[in-house]
Amino acid sequence: MREVVLLGSTGSIGTQAIDVIQRNPDRFRVVGLGAGGGQVELLARQALDLRVDVVAVAKASVVQDLQLAFYAEAQRQGYAKGQFKIPKILAGPDAAAELAAWPCDVVLNGMTGSVGLAPTLSALEAGRTVALANKESLIAGGPLVRAVAKPGQLVPVDSEHTALAQCLRGGSRAEVRRLILTASGGPFRGRRREELADVTPEEALAHPTWSMGPVITINSATLVNKGLEVIEAHELFDIGYDRIDVVVHPQSIVHSMVEFCDGSTLVQASPPDMRLPIALALGWPDRIPDAAPACDWSRPAAWHFEPLDDEAFPAVQLAREAGRRGGLAPAVYNAANEECVAAFIDRQLPFLGIVDTIAQVLEEYAQQSTPDPSDPLTLADVVEAETWARTRAREIMGAADVAVTDGEGRS
Repeated sequence: MREVVLLGSTGSIGTQAIDVIQRNPDRFRVVGLGAGGGQVELLARQALDLRVDVVAVAKASVVQDLQLAFYAEAQRQGYAKGQFKIPKILAGPDAAAELAAWPCDVVLNGMTGSVGLAPTLSALEAGRTVALANKESLIAGGPLVRAVAKPGQLVPVDSEHTALAQCLRGGSRAEVRRLILTASGGPFRGRRREELADVTPEEALAHPTWSMGPVITINSATLVNKGLEVIEAHELFDIGYDRIDVVVHPQSIVHSMVEFCDGSTLVQASPPDMRLPIALALGWPDRIPDAAPACDWSRPAAWHFEPLDDEAFPAVQLAREAGRRGGLAPAVYNAANEECVAAFIDRQLPFLGIVDTIAQVLEEYAQQSTPDPSDPLTLADVVEAETWARTRAREIMGAADVAVTDGEGRS
């Protein structure tokens, strides 16, 4: 029985992780849940359904609402007054990091954004295995994470990186020639750059194969997500950027590949269902039976692969440049993107403006910063760089002063 702390429990990764755990009660028990605090009713239901010991919320202002939600959910479930245990509540900006160090076997970090870095570090320092869906932990703080993570302590949850981890079992490190990440291409695959000028948030949120949260879905539409995954692959597997490729695979069945020195390529294939990589990360290195449906090989199917169009979607190449520069450049890339995505969703920035603004922020950062590889980074350094990137991105967007319409002339 593995005891699990689940961060980001009300999000897409969190709710699917709970489904996996509830279908395997003999393997897993959730002892703690963490969330932002925007869905207290759902969080209360999860906490009582799973009988957790502790709940953490980032918004201290919702503690009273959460307590009331516990009582309301207990009533709904038929508990008499006083016949259920209210979980301990941790609240505030440091609550997730405190929860990440809670006694358990595995911490699944399903938080979105670079706020997930501190909890990842907290869990690693406490000796927990970290099932990492929060790629921003490695983007923003790769050197910090590598400094504290012991061998085998960090297990990827992203479908691409869990695929790579599985394929890498097929050969020694010395035999690996290159890693190949697959990308669905998002909703705008095949469009030229000029055809992306009037894209609306609704169009960008309509992903053809995956069901994800809004930030990750927009990142998939811009291909920023794939750029982040290139950096993440470098940090996880210590493979040079010149040996990490991206290929477009719209069916999203092949999740990634590893090419070996003898010319063979191992492929991990499964239908696009995040429950499989979540289950594998929770049980790693063991597989969880029937975690998700398998491919139906009795039906005809065709898999298509094509090169990435770097002109229409320059985000991946931009991420490579940030990764090669090292230091805090990846953190700047990610923080600027988070600001731009929020502005795009609010119709304050055109679709093409997302990556264009990131590029400008990165260029300005490169001009003013020369990282010293011998100078160890700190969490305060990461926060400072991110704050600068967010501020600069907002300034650039404010100077542009562009409102985005909904496709029918309304802004």
